[in-house]
Amino acid sequence: MSGESLRRATATELRAAFQSGAATSRAVTDELFAAIEREDGVLGAWLHLRHEEARAEADRADARYATARAAGPAALSALPPLLGVPVALKDLVNLTGTPTTAGSRILEGYISPYDATIAARLREAGAVILGKTNMDEFAMGSSTEFSAYKKTVNPWATDRVPGGSSGGSSAAVAAFHAPLSIGTDTGGSIRQPASLTGIVGMKPTYGRVSRYGIVAFASSLDQVGPFARTAQDAALLLHTIAGADAHDATSSRSPLDAVLLNLPSGDAAASAIRGKRFALPKEYFVAGMEAGVERAVRDAVAALEVAGGIVEEVSLPTTEHALATYYIVAPAEASANLARYDGVRYGASKHGGGDLLNGYLETRGRGFGPEVRRRIMLGTYALSAGYYDAYYVKAQKVRTLIARDFDRIWAAGFDAIVAPTSPQVAWKFGAKMSDPVSMYLADACTLPANMAGLPGVSIPCGLSENLPVGLQLIGKPWSEAELLSISAGYEALTATAAWRAVAPHDLAKLGGGAA
Repeated sequence: MSGESLRRATATELRAAFQSGAATSRAVTDELFAAIEREDGVLGAWLHLRHEEARAEADRADARYATARAAGPAALSALPPLLGVPVALKDLVNLTGTPTTAGSRILEGYISPYDATIAARLREAGAVILGKTNMDEFAMGSSTEFSAYKKTVNPWATDRVPGGSSGGSSAAVAAFHAPLSIGTDTGGSIRQPASLTGIVGMKPTYGRVSRYGIVAFASSLDQVGPFARTAQDAALLLHTIAGADAHDATSSRSPLDAVLLNLPSGDAAASAIRGKRFALPKEYFVAGMEAGVERAVRDAVAALEVAGGIVEEVSLPTTEHALATYYIVAPAEASANLARYDGVRYGASKHGGGDLLNGYLETRGRGFGPEVRRRIMLGTYALSAGYYDAYYVKAQKVRTLIARDFDRIWAAGFDAIVAPTSPQVAWKFGAKMSDPVSMYLADACTLPANMAGLPGVSIPCGLSENLPVGLQLIGKPWSEAELLSISAGYEALTATAAWRAVAPHDLAKLGGGAA
């Protein structure tokens, strides 16, 4: 393997090539850095790169593979599945000695003094961490237009957004700058950009992956998860980062299914869909959904039925309240979490005149962008005396009702919920910036799973207006392996579909200089 084939290889393909000696991690790493150097001036996916550190990690991985090849097949199979495989981190994951800005000026210049748990697990697995990717400031946004540093474009159409808040991570994978990346999902920030850029993105069950060392947005909603180009690759990354963590009391000891390391493939994957029961909620086909998106999703549902899946329309009546509930709970938690950014302990500071209050206001006023300030004000209002019971407490009660709606689906024997990921394809830059509510509605199909703490995955299911459409699968708690197995089955069913052969249209434009 060499050149473009190295760049476009999946993690699973790279693992096989490293084991056989057909490719080296160093060659892949060099190829990807060369592509980033040529193209990121337009793509805008990266905030910080680790050139020397990543190459050293790649060299160590190659040495381990060489030793294992000399020792025989058993030694090779015992190596970690992501050894030598490049990974990108969203820039809210702490990594020792690396800037962590969460896309905000208030953390400009901050260097992480420790590793997040998931970063430590990636290091232990021997993955090559290329760098940090762009994001909406403090993960607040659905388009990556709220980054304080740069805009990230969609490699399918450079005049359109990649989704958000993990737009840098999704664009890096879609543009073949990395086979894998890490995102976070608070209200859809993995699944929605995965849909808009035509890749696989999974939000695990709340507590499946440790949040220790992750810059917090809304602590009861945030969850870390993988981006990849195939379900199997996403499963390998999830298996590497998931598991209980003594540093995070919300992390779960629920065991991981070993099938994540080797999902069914081909005919075996497709046949596994037979007999599965899928719930199709009518409320997820929201008002304003684009006709092409609905058509692609319904075609995908029909393909599941042809494969022997049983699809039944259901009602999740509290879905219509999820958006309003989320925008009480999430800003309230953000207001509390972001109180720590005061310019005294770390990050940017405008103190200096001796007036503590003015320094505090100046630091936060200049350090936070408009969307972050908007949500802090909303959250502080919802938590204030006289409004706490009327808004925050009521929202938590509705959140319980949303979770009960899902419980009813599982009690009825359904294996998964199938629905659109996003009601629209990627929109043009600026189209929603003057109307925050319109931007919030982009997450209408993904928010309910966060409110209930459920796992969800978005997989490509076709094109509309020549842009990617995502199919969302939502499962019962701890069912990530089943969701990814179904995803692998759908990939097998559609392997020869014409839309599968279409690459992001504007890849050639990425080498043309600054956006």
